[in-house]
Amino acid sequence: MLKTFLEHPLTRGVDLNNPRMTFLRRRIIEEKPFLRQIYEEWYRLLAEALPTGREPVLEIGSGAGFLSNYIPDLITSEVFPIQGVRVILNGSRLPFRNSSLRGIVMTDVLHHVPQPRSFFAEAARCVRPGGVIAMIEPWVSTWSKLVYRNLHHEPFMPETIEWEFPSSGPLSGANGALPWIIFERDRKRFEREFPEWRIHSITPFMPFRYLVSGGVSLRSLMPGVAFGLARRLEQSLQSRMNTWAMFAMITLERNAVTAKDH
Repeated sequence: MLKTFLEHPLTRGVDLNNPRMTFLRRRIIEEKPFLRQIYEEWYRLLAEALPTGREPVLEIGSGAGFLSNYIPDLITSEVFPIQGVRVILNGSRLPFRNSSLRGIVMTDVLHHVPQPRSFFAEAARCVRPGGVIAMIEPWVSTWSKLVYRNLHHEPFMPETIEWEFPSSGPLSGANGALPWIIFERDRKRFEREFPEWRIHSITPFMPFRYLVSGGVSLRSLMPGVAFGLARRLEQSLQSRMNTWAMFAMITLERNAVTAKDH
């Protein structure tokens, strides 16, 4: 009942996999000052994680966002045609030459990829040595389990054994716990299967701000002017993010040539 009450009126009754939903979410981000500031902070973090160089950067799942305001000449992409997106692609088959990218960036995307192994292999082919994958994804903590399982529309299954999941649609198919499973619970397996990638950093953060913003599917519970205060409150809890984090900033660095490259 609480979830129904908080549901944003613009998205009520709209199929998650309908491209129209992306336009509605773009409008929601623009109209909710608190939420827009969250995206601005995320985009600054992603831009700062990129190495210098002339090679282009690919954003997977550009959707309703505006990351191109922060990364010049960003190659935006989606799984379906939508205004403002340059390339239509599947993350398991990237249409780029070997070592042609200096980075891949994603916001809330990896946990929607039903075949993550295929994505990591393709990304390793396309990203040059020294390049990165930088992403912001949901994270598993004591607090986030409670929130994602009760207030979020996507599946959240930290106990699942496999990384793969059935693809029910580009936006509805998901396991919100997948980034934590791959990079925390199964970290040694990831490092063994993908020596091309080094886990450069994992920073769990943001326990409350996205929640009170309402995200792109719920009503906002906080005015934009309260953003700075909420941010300082979260920073005071930084040492306890294993308990409180709802998201994590994850950066992978492409290693030098390995046996798989030959």
